[in-house]
Amino acid sequence: MPDIATRQRPTALVIGASAAGLFAAAALADHADVTIVERDTLPNGPEPRRGVPQARHAHLVWSGGVIAFNDLVPGVVDDAVAKGGRLVHIMGEMVSRAPNEVWFRRFTSGHHRNLVSSRDLLDSVLRSHVLALKHVTVRQDTTVLGLEGDTGRITGVRIRTGDDELTLTADLLVDASGRGSHAPRWLTDLGLPEVTEREVNAGVAYATRIYRAPDGTAGSFPLINVQANPAKAPGQGGIILPVEGDRWMVTLSGTRGGEPTADPEAFVPFALGLGDPIIGELLKDAEPLSDVATTRSTANRRRYYEKMSTWPDGFVVLGDAIAGYNPVYGHGLTVAAQCALAVRDLLRKQLLTAPGTARTLQRAAARPVAAAWDLAVGQDALYPGATDTPPKAVERFLARFVDRAVETGASNPRAMAALLDVMSLEKPATRLFSPDMLHPMLFGPRKQPLVGPPITDEERQAATA
Repeated sequence: MPDIATRQRPTALVIGASAAGLFAAAALADHADVTIVERDTLPNGPEPRRGVPQARHAHLVWSGGVIAFNDLVPGVVDDAVAKGGRLVHIMGEMVSRAPNEVWFRRFTSGHHRNLVSSRDLLDSVLRSHVLALKHVTVRQDTTVLGLEGDTGRITGVRIRTGDDELTLTADLLVDASGRGSHAPRWLTDLGLPEVTEREVNAGVAYATRIYRAPDGTAGSFPLINVQANPAKAPGQGGIILPVEGDRWMVTLSGTRGGEPTADPEAFVPFALGLGDPIIGELLKDAEPLSDVATTRSTANRRRYYEKMSTWPDGFVVLGDAIAGYNPVYGHGLTVAAQCALAVRDLLRKQLLTAPGTARTLQRAAARPVAAAWDLAVGQDALYPGATDTPPKAVERFLARFVDRAVETGASNPRAMAALLDVMSLEKPATRLFSPDMLHPMLFGPRKQPLVGPPITDEERQAATA
């Protein structure tokens, strides 16, 4: 590690107290005095806030994210579990149908465990841990108006708090403001070139309703997941996510021409009409606790900052501000943590204030983004009208190969472990070409596919009694 001792610690500003912003602050806290600039008033506990509208829908953190969470913010996962979250064994505690309509067997030999809770709980726990760090402070009810600096270096931001406008300066500015990031316009306003962007929009709409968990299911019921099939547009799917407070968070989805609505009377019929009716069957007698919340902000959108010909010192973009994904893949939180982890690890080798550090950080953050992006667009690009740009050859190949890998993993535990290593973002896609996957794929033996969801009679009875 270089000697970074100076008379005054470097300073960093992070735009947004989102999960990505909190992870960024945790990554920077060992190297700088960090101020998070947040537009909203932050809640004191697990409550919704305006800046995270997607929090109303089902979330999970893949095991690759759980590893990154624990590395960046030790104790945060245990705290979330202590407050009602759950580490769910994948696939042992999950009943899941893949996009190619193959039901996964519930293998229990793997190590993969996903963190499941409401987004409100997860954000609350993460805030409490990060804002307690010695070198992290937050400035709430503050709107960022634009960048200060020039094409060579960003020196700070212009902000508005109430009726007051002023400038905050810092050695490093991190934009973690999410899908609505203004960074592309801010950079061109300074004279920098436009960033290349790509969008793949399957036209997915989401509808979510909270139910009381039936007696006998609290704390132990499996996740129920019916994924949409891109080969059969419109693609429709859904998930039952058991969360804290003895509740089921149920999210239904559909692409263009098959979207769910906010009509509460149509919610269960939509679930019964999926490729398999299991979600609707489990909901028929369940007690709803909320209205139906909907959203259409589900496009995959990526900004290729790492490929820009010039990049200013003192500025980095992280999380959804680089790339946002269709939430059905559950990769957003994992990528946000892995981006921040890349920043932290690089700053252990390179001075935060050194020329060129920001560009190196931006390129490092792009690596976890690229892994999740290839998995997401490989499926979503197959839907009619999803993109004006045809899928790249590597994306088409990966989509076909993943389908074959899913079919193999559904009946072989070694292949399933390799598949989950990739889907959980623990390892790169090259893991799919390991002997663990290729040998059973090419030589078998293959078990016959399951003819229906692998839910036990006891689980079904507990949910419908």
